[in-house]
Amino acid sequence: MGMVRGGTVGRRFTILYAAGFLASGIALLALTYLMSGVRLAAPAPGNLPSGPPDLVAAQHRIRELQTQLADAQGRQEHRWAVASLVALAVMTGLSLLLGRLLAVRVLRPLRLITAATRRITAENLHERLAVTGPSDEVKELADTVDGLLERLEASFAAQRRFVGNASHELRTPLATIRASLDVAVAKPRPEAQTLALAGRVRTELDRVDHLLDGFLLLARAQHGAFADRTLVSLGELARDALDARASDIAAKRLGLDTGVRPEARTRGSAVLLSRMTQNLVDNAIAHNQEGGWIRVTADTDGSGARLVVETGGRVLDQDEVDRLGQPFERLGTARTGSEGSSGLGLSIVAAIVAAHDGRLVLRARPEGGLRVAVTLPPAVPEVDAVRAEVAA
Repeated sequence: MGMVRGGTVGRRFTILYAAGFLASGIALLALTYLMSGVRLAAPAPGNLPSGPPDLVAAQHRIRELQTQLADAQGRQEHRWAVASLVALAVMTGLSLLLGRLLAVRVLRPLRLITAATRRITAENLHERLAVTGPSDEVKELADTVDGLLERLEASFAAQRRFVGNASHELRTPLATIRASLDVAVAKPRPEAQTLALAGRVRTELDRVDHLLDGFLLLARAQHGAFADRTLVSLGELARDALDARASDIAAKRLGLDTGVRPEARTRGSAVLLSRMTQNLVDNAIAHNQEGGWIRVTADTDGSGARLVVETGGRVLDQDEVDRLGQPFERLGTARTGSEGSSGLGLSIVAAIVAAHDGRLVLRARPEGGLRVAVTLPPAVPEVDAVRAEVAA
Protein backbone atom coordinates (compact mmCIF):
# COMPACT_ATOMS: atom_id res chain seq x y z
CA MET A 1 0.00 0.00 0.00
CA GLY A 2 3.00 2.29 0.41
CA MET A 3 3.47 2.29 -3.35
CA VAL A 4 -0.18 3.19 -3.83
CA ARG A 5 0.03 6.14 -1.46
CA GLY A 6 3.43 7.36 -2.66
CA GLY A 7 2.86 7.30 -6.41
CA THR A 8 1.04 9.68 -8.69
CA VAL A 9 -2.74 9.70 -8.97
CA GLY A 10 -2.57 7.86 -12.31
CA ARG A 11 -0.36 5.13 -10.79
CA ARG A 12 -2.66 4.77 -7.81
CA PHE A 13 -5.70 4.47 -10.05
CA THR A 14 -3.90 1.90 -12.21
CA ILE A 15 -2.95 -0.25 -9.21
CA LEU A 16 -6.39 0.02 -7.63
CA TYR A 17 -8.17 -0.89 -10.88
CA ALA A 18 -5.76 -3.78 -11.51
CA ALA A 19 -6.17 -5.04 -7.93
CA GLY A 20 -9.95 -5.00 -8.33
CA PHE A 21 -9.78 -6.92 -11.61
CA LEU A 22 -7.33 -9.45 -10.16
CA ALA A 23 -9.46 -10.01 -7.06
CA SER A 24 -12.48 -10.66 -9.25
CA GLY A 25 -10.49 -13.08 -11.44
CA ILE A 26 -9.10 -14.99 -8.47
CA ALA A 27 -12.57 -15.29 -6.93
CA LEU A 28 -14.00 -16.51 -10.25
CA LEU A 29 -11.25 -19.14 -10.65
CA ALA A 30 -11.65 -20.32 -7.07
CA LEU A 31 -15.41 -20.64 -7.47
CA THR A 32 -14.97 -22.56 -10.73
CA TYR A 33 -12.47 -24.90 -9.09
CA LEU A 34 -14.75 -25.60 -6.15
CA MET A 35 -17.72 -26.28 -8.39
CA SER A 36 -15.73 -28.68 -10.58
CA GLY A 37 -13.96 -30.44 -7.73
CA VAL A 38 -16.49 -33.37 -7.36
CA ARG A 39 -15.05 -36.59 -8.76
CA LEU A 40 -17.07 -38.42 -11.36
CA ALA A 41 -16.30 -41.91 -9.97
CA ALA A 42 -15.50 -43.33 -6.56
CA PRO A 43 -12.46 -45.57 -6.13
CA ALA A 44 -13.13 -49.31 -6.03
CA PRO A 45 -12.90 -51.25 -2.75
CA GLY A 46 -9.53 -52.56 -1.75
CA ASN A 47 -10.54 -56.28 -1.90
CA LEU A 48 -12.38 -57.81 -4.76
CA PRO A 49 -15.56 -59.66 -3.69
CA SER A 50 -15.63 -63.40 -4.07
CA GLY A 51 -18.12 -65.13 -6.30
CA PRO A 52 -18.46 -66.67 -9.71
CA PRO A 53 -15.52 -66.15 -12.05
CA ASP A 54 -17.56 -63.99 -14.43
CA LEU A 55 -18.59 -61.68 -11.60
CA VAL A 56 -15.01 -61.45 -10.34
CA ALA A 57 -13.76 -60.61 -13.81
CA ALA A 58 -16.44 -57.95 -14.19
CA GLN A 59 -15.54 -56.43 -10.83
CA HIS A 60 -11.86 -56.46 -11.76
CA ARG A 61 -12.64 -54.72 -15.04
CA ILE A 62 -14.74 -52.12 -13.25
CA ARG A 63 -11.87 -51.45 -10.86
CA GLU A 64 -9.42 -50.96 -13.74
CA LEU A 65 -11.82 -48.55 -15.42
CA GLN A 66 -12.28 -46.60 -12.19
CA THR A 67 -8.50 -46.40 -11.76
CA GLN A 68 -8.04 -45.16 -15.32
CA LEU A 69 -10.84 -42.64 -14.82
CA ALA A 70 -9.26 -41.41 -11.59
CA ASP A 71 -5.88 -41.03 -13.32
CA ALA A 72 -7.47 -39.17 -16.23
CA GLN A 73 -9.32 -36.89 -13.81
CA GLY A 74 -6.09 -36.20 -11.92
CA ARG A 75 -4.31 -35.27 -15.13
CA GLN A 76 -7.25 -33.08 -16.09
CA GLU A 77 -7.14 -31.31 -12.72
CA HIS A 78 -3.40 -30.73 -13.14
CA ARG A 79 -3.90 -29.27 -16.62
CA TRP A 80 -6.75 -27.14 -15.27
CA ALA A 81 -4.52 -25.82 -12.48
CA VAL A 82 -1.72 -24.97 -14.93
CA ALA A 83 -4.21 -23.30 -17.30
CA SER A 84 -5.65 -21.32 -14.37
CA LEU A 85 -2.19 -20.04 -13.40
CA VAL A 86 -1.48 -19.06 -16.99
CA ALA A 87 -4.87 -17.36 -17.25
CA LEU A 88 -4.19 -15.55 -13.95
CA ALA A 89 -0.80 -14.32 -15.24
CA VAL A 90 -2.36 -13.12 -18.50
CA MET A 91 -5.17 -11.45 -16.60
CA THR A 92 -2.60 -9.69 -14.42
CA GLY A 93 -1.08 -8.05 -17.48
CA LEU A 94 -4.47 -7.26 -18.98
CA SER A 95 -5.65 -5.84 -15.64
CA LEU A 96 -2.67 -3.48 -15.45
CA LEU A 97 -3.16 -2.40 -19.06
CA LEU A 98 -6.90 -1.91 -18.66
CA GLY A 99 -6.35 -0.12 -15.34
CA ARG A 100 -3.87 2.22 -17.01
CA LEU A 101 -6.25 2.96 -19.87
CA LEU A 102 -9.08 3.69 -17.46
CA ALA A 103 -6.84 5.89 -15.30
CA VAL A 104 -5.71 7.86 -18.37
CA ARG A 105 -9.29 8.34 -19.48
CA VAL A 106 -10.53 9.35 -16.04
CA LEU A 107 -7.66 11.81 -15.45
CA ARG A 108 -7.62 13.28 -18.97
CA PRO A 109 -9.98 16.19 -18.10
CA LEU A 110 -7.83 17.05 -15.08
CA ARG A 111 -4.67 17.08 -17.20
CA LEU A 112 -6.35 19.37 -19.73
CA ILE A 113 -7.40 21.72 -16.91
CA THR A 114 -3.86 21.70 -15.49
CA ALA A 115 -2.27 22.45 -18.88
CA ALA A 116 -4.73 25.25 -19.60
CA THR A 117 -4.21 26.76 -16.15
CA ARG A 118 -0.43 26.77 -16.61
CA ARG A 119 -0.79 28.75 -19.84
CA ILE A 120 -2.71 31.50 -18.06
CA THR A 121 -0.51 34.14 -16.47
CA ALA A 122 -0.92 37.72 -15.28
CA GLU A 123 -0.53 38.86 -18.90
CA ASN A 124 -3.43 36.76 -20.30
CA LEU A 125 -5.91 36.55 -17.48
CA HIS A 126 -8.69 37.07 -20.03
CA GLU A 127 -8.36 33.44 -21.13
CA ARG A 128 -10.69 30.84 -19.61
CA LEU A 129 -10.71 27.06 -19.35
CA ALA A 130 -14.25 26.90 -20.81
CA VAL A 131 -14.63 23.17 -20.17
CA THR A 132 -17.68 21.67 -21.85
CA GLY A 133 -19.51 18.46 -20.99
CA PRO A 134 -21.84 17.10 -18.34
CA SER A 135 -22.23 18.93 -15.06
CA ASP A 136 -19.95 16.68 -13.02
CA GLU A 137 -17.19 17.28 -10.49
CA VAL A 138 -14.60 18.03 -13.19
CA LYS A 139 -16.74 20.72 -14.85
CA GLU A 140 -17.52 22.20 -11.43
CA LEU A 141 -13.78 22.43 -10.72
CA ALA A 142 -13.14 24.10 -14.11
CA ASP A 143 -15.97 26.58 -13.57
CA THR A 144 -14.55 27.42 -10.13
CA VAL A 145 -11.12 28.11 -11.66
CA ASP A 146 -12.75 30.28 -14.34
CA GLY A 147 -14.52 32.28 -11.64
CA LEU A 148 -11.23 32.75 -9.80
CA LEU A 149 -9.53 33.93 -13.02
CA GLU A 150 -12.37 36.38 -13.66
CA ARG A 151 -11.96 37.90 -10.20
CA LEU A 152 -8.19 38.09 -10.62
CA GLU A 153 -8.56 39.78 -14.00
CA ALA A 154 -10.91 42.37 -12.53
CA SER A 155 -8.50 43.00 -9.65
CA PHE A 156 -5.46 43.38 -11.95
CA ALA A 157 -7.39 45.65 -14.33
CA ALA A 158 -8.54 47.84 -11.44
CA GLN A 159 -5.00 48.09 -10.11
CA ARG A 160 -3.59 49.10 -13.49
CA ARG A 161 -6.35 51.65 -14.06
CA PHE A 162 -5.64 53.13 -10.65
CA VAL A 163 -1.92 53.48 -11.38
CA GLY A 164 -2.60 55.07 -14.76
CA ASN A 165 -5.31 57.41 -13.50
CA ALA A 166 -3.34 58.43 -10.42
CA SER A 167 -0.29 59.19 -12.54
CA HIS A 168 -2.36 61.35 -14.89
CA GLU A 169 -4.10 63.17 -12.04
CA LEU A 170 -0.82 63.95 -10.29
CA ARG A 171 0.49 65.76 -13.35
CA THR A 172 -1.92 68.67 -12.85
CA PRO A 173 -0.71 69.72 -9.36
CA LEU A 174 2.89 69.15 -10.44
CA ALA A 175 2.41 71.47 -13.40
CA THR A 176 0.82 74.04 -11.08
CA ILE A 177 3.78 73.87 -8.68
CA ARG A 178 6.23 74.22 -11.54
CA ALA A 179 4.37 77.24 -12.90
CA SER A 180 4.33 78.85 -9.44
CA LEU A 181 8.10 78.39 -9.21
CA ASP A 182 8.61 79.99 -12.59
CA VAL A 183 6.49 82.99 -11.52
CA ALA A 184 8.42 83.37 -8.27
CA VAL A 185 11.81 83.20 -9.99
CA ALA A 186 10.69 85.58 -12.77
CA LYS A 187 10.06 88.40 -10.33
CA PRO A 188 12.52 91.31 -10.40
CA ARG A 189 15.57 90.78 -8.22
CA PRO A 190 14.56 87.47 -6.61
CA GLU A 191 16.34 86.56 -3.41
CA ALA A 192 19.20 84.10 -3.50
CA GLN A 193 17.38 81.88 -1.03
CA THR A 194 14.36 81.78 -3.34
CA LEU A 195 16.52 80.81 -6.30
CA ALA A 196 18.23 78.03 -4.33
CA LEU A 197 14.89 76.69 -3.08
CA ALA A 198 13.41 76.83 -6.58
CA GLY A 199 16.36 74.86 -7.94
CA ARG A 200 15.95 72.13 -5.31
CA VAL A 201 12.18 71.95 -5.86
CA ARG A 202 12.65 71.73 -9.64
CA THR A 203 15.05 68.83 -9.13
CA GLU A 204 12.48 66.99 -7.03
CA LEU A 205 9.74 67.80 -9.54
CA ASP A 206 11.86 66.33 -12.32
CA ARG A 207 12.29 63.16 -10.27
CA VAL A 208 8.55 62.93 -9.64
CA ASP A 209 7.84 63.49 -13.34
CA HIS A 210 10.28 60.73 -14.19
CA LEU A 211 8.61 58.48 -11.64
CA LEU A 212 5.14 59.19 -13.05
CA ASP A 213 6.39 58.44 -16.56
CA GLY A 214 7.66 55.15 -15.23
CA PHE A 215 4.30 54.37 -13.63
CA LEU A 216 2.42 55.10 -16.84
CA LEU A 217 4.81 53.02 -18.92
CA LEU A 218 4.66 50.17 -16.40
CA ALA A 219 0.86 50.22 -16.45
CA ARG A 220 0.82 50.16 -20.25
CA ALA A 221 3.35 47.34 -20.43
CA GLN A 222 1.43 45.26 -17.90
CA HIS A 223 -1.79 45.79 -19.85
CA GLY A 224 -0.20 43.78 -22.67
CA ALA A 225 -2.39 44.99 -25.58
CA PHE A 226 -0.44 46.95 -28.20
CA ALA A 227 -1.99 48.48 -31.30
CA ASP A 228 1.44 49.56 -32.60
CA ARG A 229 3.02 46.14 -33.09
CA THR A 230 5.56 46.28 -35.88
CA LEU A 231 8.86 44.76 -36.95
CA VAL A 232 11.60 46.03 -34.62
CA SER A 233 15.37 45.52 -34.73
CA LEU A 234 16.91 45.16 -31.28
CA GLY A 235 20.32 45.90 -32.79
CA GLU A 236 19.20 49.27 -34.15
CA LEU A 237 17.48 50.15 -30.88
CA ALA A 238 20.64 49.33 -28.94
CA ARG A 239 22.77 51.44 -31.29
CA ASP A 240 20.37 54.40 -30.98
CA ALA A 241 20.34 54.13 -27.17
CA LEU A 242 24.14 54.06 -27.01
CA ASP A 243 24.44 57.04 -29.37
CA ALA A 244 21.96 59.02 -27.25
CA ARG A 245 24.00 58.38 -24.09
CA ALA A 246 27.45 58.79 -25.65
CA SER A 247 28.19 61.91 -23.59
CA ASP A 248 27.32 60.15 -20.31
CA ILE A 249 29.49 57.18 -21.28
CA ALA A 250 32.39 59.52 -22.04
CA ALA A 251 31.85 61.47 -18.80
CA LYS A 252 32.35 58.29 -16.77
CA ARG A 253 35.21 57.14 -19.02
CA LEU A 254 33.44 53.82 -19.61
CA GLY A 255 34.88 51.34 -22.06
CA LEU A 256 32.30 50.25 -24.62
CA ASP A 257 32.26 46.91 -26.42
CA THR A 258 29.40 46.39 -28.88
CA GLY A 259 28.34 43.54 -31.11
CA VAL A 260 24.90 44.49 -32.40
CA ARG A 261 23.37 42.96 -35.51
CA PRO A 262 20.42 44.64 -37.27
CA GLU A 263 18.90 41.25 -38.15
CA ALA A 264 18.10 40.64 -34.46
CA ARG A 265 14.44 41.42 -35.08
CA THR A 266 11.23 40.80 -33.20
CA ARG A 267 7.64 41.95 -33.49
CA GLY A 268 6.19 44.29 -30.88
CA SER A 269 5.65 47.86 -29.75
CA ALA A 270 8.51 50.00 -31.06
CA VAL A 271 7.94 52.60 -28.32
CA LEU A 272 8.04 50.09 -25.47
CA LEU A 273 10.96 48.10 -26.86
CA SER A 274 12.88 51.34 -27.38
CA ARG A 275 12.23 52.30 -23.76
CA MET A 276 13.30 48.81 -22.66
CA THR A 277 16.62 49.20 -24.47
CA GLN A 278 17.14 52.72 -23.12
CA ASN A 279 16.50 51.52 -19.57
CA LEU A 280 19.06 48.74 -19.95
CA VAL A 281 21.68 51.17 -21.25
CA ASP A 282 20.81 53.77 -18.59
CA ASN A 283 21.05 51.11 -15.88
CA ALA A 284 24.46 50.01 -17.19
CA ILE A 285 25.75 53.60 -17.11
CA ALA A 286 24.19 54.78 -13.86
CA HIS A 287 25.19 51.72 -11.84
CA ASN A 288 28.76 51.55 -13.04
CA GLN A 289 32.05 52.71 -11.64
CA GLU A 290 34.35 55.37 -13.03
CA GLY A 291 36.55 53.89 -15.73
CA GLY A 292 34.45 50.73 -15.93
CA TRP A 293 33.14 48.97 -19.02
CA ILE A 294 29.90 48.06 -20.80
CA ARG A 295 29.33 45.26 -23.28
CA VAL A 296 26.20 45.31 -25.47
CA THR A 297 25.35 42.53 -27.94
CA ALA A 298 22.26 41.95 -30.06
CA ASP A 299 21.96 38.80 -32.15
CA THR A 300 19.67 35.87 -32.92
CA ASP A 301 19.72 32.25 -31.83
CA GLY A 302 17.36 29.31 -31.97
CA SER A 303 15.01 30.81 -29.38
CA GLY A 304 14.63 34.28 -30.93
CA ALA A 305 16.14 37.77 -30.87
CA ARG A 306 18.47 38.38 -27.95
CA LEU A 307 19.82 41.55 -26.35
CA VAL A 308 22.54 41.25 -23.69
CA VAL A 309 23.95 44.12 -21.60
CA GLU A 310 26.88 43.40 -19.27
CA THR A 311 28.77 45.63 -16.88
CA GLY A 312 31.75 45.18 -14.62
CA GLY A 313 32.02 46.11 -10.96
CA ARG A 314 31.93 44.48 -7.58
CA VAL A 315 30.68 40.95 -6.97
CA LEU A 316 26.91 41.01 -6.40
CA ASP A 317 24.60 38.74 -4.46
CA GLN A 318 22.41 36.69 -6.81
CA ASP A 319 19.50 36.74 -4.34
CA GLU A 320 19.47 40.55 -4.47
CA VAL A 321 19.87 40.53 -8.24
CA ASP A 322 16.81 38.27 -8.61
CA ARG A 323 14.66 40.97 -6.97
CA LEU A 324 15.70 43.76 -9.33
CA GLY A 325 12.79 43.01 -11.65
CA GLN A 326 10.36 44.17 -8.96
CA PRO A 327 9.39 47.85 -8.60
CA PHE A 328 11.53 49.96 -6.24
CA GLU A 329 14.06 47.19 -5.69
CA ARG A 330 17.67 48.39 -5.65
CA LEU A 331 21.01 46.91 -4.74
CA GLY A 332 23.06 48.31 -1.93
CA THR A 333 23.89 52.00 -1.79
CA ALA A 334 27.48 51.12 -2.72
CA ARG A 335 26.38 51.02 -6.34
CA THR A 336 27.18 54.37 -7.87
CA GLY A 337 24.09 56.35 -8.70
CA SER A 338 21.65 54.24 -6.69
CA GLU A 339 20.55 57.22 -4.65
CA GLY A 340 19.23 58.92 -7.80
CA SER A 341 17.40 55.91 -9.16
CA SER A 342 13.62 55.59 -9.07
CA GLY A 343 13.84 51.82 -8.78
CA LEU A 344 11.55 51.29 -11.77
CA GLY A 345 14.10 50.81 -14.56
CA LEU A 346 14.45 47.03 -14.54
CA SER A 347 10.86 46.48 -13.39
CA ILE A 348 9.72 48.32 -16.54
CA VAL A 349 12.09 46.15 -18.56
CA ALA A 350 10.63 43.02 -16.95
CA ALA A 351 7.05 44.15 -17.68
CA ILE A 352 7.84 44.97 -21.33
CA VAL A 353 9.61 41.64 -21.84
CA ALA A 354 6.71 39.72 -20.27
CA ALA A 355 4.17 41.64 -22.38
CA HIS A 356 6.07 40.54 -25.52
CA ASP A 357 6.17 36.88 -24.40
CA GLY A 358 9.91 37.10 -23.87
CA ARG A 359 12.32 36.06 -21.15
CA LEU A 360 14.47 38.23 -18.87
CA VAL A 361 17.49 36.73 -17.10
CA LEU A 362 19.44 38.72 -14.50
CA ARG A 363 22.75 37.18 -13.47
CA ALA A 364 25.46 38.35 -11.13
CA ARG A 365 28.75 37.79 -12.96
CA PRO A 366 31.21 35.65 -10.97
CA GLU A 367 33.98 38.12 -11.84
CA GLY A 368 31.84 41.03 -10.65
CA GLY A 369 29.14 43.14 -12.26
CA LEU A 370 25.77 42.34 -13.78
CA ARG A 371 24.59 40.53 -16.91
CA VAL A 372 21.09 41.27 -18.24
CA ALA A 373 19.83 39.05 -21.08
CA VAL A 374 16.54 39.66 -22.91
CA THR A 375 15.20 37.05 -25.33
CA LEU A 376 12.15 37.90 -27.46
CA PRO A 377 10.24 35.78 -29.99
CA PRO A 378 11.72 36.02 -33.48
CA ALA A 379 9.90 37.84 -36.25
CA VAL A 380 8.50 35.57 -38.96
CA PRO A 381 9.27 37.06 -42.40
CA GLU A 382 6.46 35.17 -44.10
CA VAL A 383 3.89 36.47 -41.66
CA ASP A 384 5.24 40.01 -42.00
CA ALA A 385 4.97 39.85 -45.80
CA VAL A 386 1.39 38.60 -45.64
CA ARG A 387 0.42 41.34 -43.20
CA ALA A 388 2.04 43.98 -45.40
CA GLU A 389 0.10 42.74 -48.41
CA VAL A 390 -3.16 42.78 -46.45
CA ALA A 391 -2.46 46.31 -45.19
CA ALA A 392 -1.73 47.47 -48.74
